[in-house]
Order: sequence, then structure tokens, then C-alpha cells
Amino acid sequence: MPSPFPGMDPYLEGSLWTAFHATFAIEIVRQIAPQLRPRYLALPVERVVFEEVTDVAVTTASLYPDVSVVSSSLPPESTTGGASPVLAPPLQMATVVPQAVPHVSIEIRDVAQRRLVTAIEIVSSTNERGEGRAEYLAKRRRLLLSSAHLIEIDLLRGGERVPMQQPLPPAHYFVVLSRAEKRPLVDVWPLTLRDRLPIVPIPLLAGDDDLPLALQAAFDATYDLLGCDLLIDYRQPPEQPLSDEDAAWVETLLRSHGVRGA
Repeated sequence: MPSPFPGMDPYLEGSLWTAFHATFAIEIVRQIAPQLRPRYLALPVERVVFEEVTDVAVTTASLYPDVSVVSSSLPPESTTGGASPVLAPPLQMATVVPQAVPHVSIEIRDVAQRRLVTAIEIVSSTNERGEGRAEYLAKRRRLLLSSAHLIEIDLLRGGERVPMQQPLPPAHYFVVLSRAEKRPLVDVWPLTLRDRLPIVPIPLLAGDDDLPLALQAAFDATYDLLGCDLLIDYRQPPEQPLSDEDAAWVETLLRSHGVRGA
């Protein structure tokens, strides 16, 4: 069953995003790799970002409780060899433990020299806050100072956007294409919940035509593969809140698809 949304599904913006993000990247590779042969390779590249989740809402999938209180099995006056009494701690509390979050990006390299031609980054929540953002901006800076092209796919409404000299227009999502020969000018696709994901060009080496990347087709295939229709409860609001206007539109949309009752 396909997503009831025409483009990005806001119900994926939350605890499901990490799994969707990784599978979406692999699906993009699966779609473009045959078209790149024999001159180029499309390679998924995984790196791990450590995130301290101090400002994320606790869900049922959280590994640690906020606070735990336990009773001691030791009598209050127990002693060992006449030593001072061993006192049980009054509380056990969860500290902030960095969590390893996998992040998959895509590199297009030429077969002859294995040089990086185009990098495709799918923005994750770790790219938009804390140390993960600093790490991503450093990587982004290296790419923008190189001869490689860069495509950034941002399908998350929360967090900070990629740095621009002028403010981005109001939109829920963005796709940004930075061609090496045109920097600092970039091509921008602003998207809302109501829009289908676009077909964007993948630039290659000089003399070779751009390769079309059908983001909606890759999104739909990923949604079906993961069985997102079985994972998502559309009767509930999404984890990332919607504006009143968007919530009303989503309500009408979901009712029209029969996934939310009257």
C-alpha cells in the first residue's frame, strides 16, 4: 500500500526516519547504478554520528528511563567486619549516553580514477543539531571546496537548514544542487507536504549528460519495501507537530484515503 501523501510522508519524521533514511539511500543507488555503468559507480557510504539525545522527546522505543527508584536489598545497619554501614543509594537515574546513529550517503565515482564526482547527502536529524551538525558542516565545507558536485536532500521539517547567503523561501522540504562550476550559485527545489518529490539532475563529469534522479519513485519503493503502511498509525498525529493549517489538510487527506475515521 502506498503512502497516502503525494510526496514526503510527515509520519516518517521521527523514530522511523533512521531506518527509512538508510533504505532510501540504498534504493537511490539501486535505481541509478545501472544507468551509470560502465563509466561511473554509485557507492553507499556509511558513517556513524554520535548524538546525545537531551532534547528529543522520550518515546516507547527509548532505551533508558528518565528516573528509576529502587529499594535496597541490604538492611540499613548491615556491616562487614565491623566496618561502617554500607548505605544503598536512594536513587538510580539515567545519565546521557551518546547514541551511535548510522548515516548513509551516496558517492558517484568515475571508474577510471575512482575520483569523487558527485556526493548525494540525505539530511538526517543528526545533521541539524549539536555535534552532528558541526560534523556535517565540516564535511559539506570540504565538498564545496572540491571539484565534486553536491546534492542535498532535506526531507525533515525540523532543525536548521543548510547555510545560504539569502534566506530560503518558506517550505517544508528542500532539495539543493550545487554544481562545482556554478558555485556559489545553487539550484533549489522548495517543497511542501502537498508536492510530489521532483526529478532532479545528477551532474557528472564535463562532457557527460546529467542523469535524472526520480526521488518520488525511490521514495515510493522504499515505503513499500519497509512496509511503512503497517508501521505507521495514521489515526494518531505525527511525532513532529504540524501547523494548524497543515494539520487540517492532513486530516482531510487521511480521511479521503480511508485511513482515519470521520
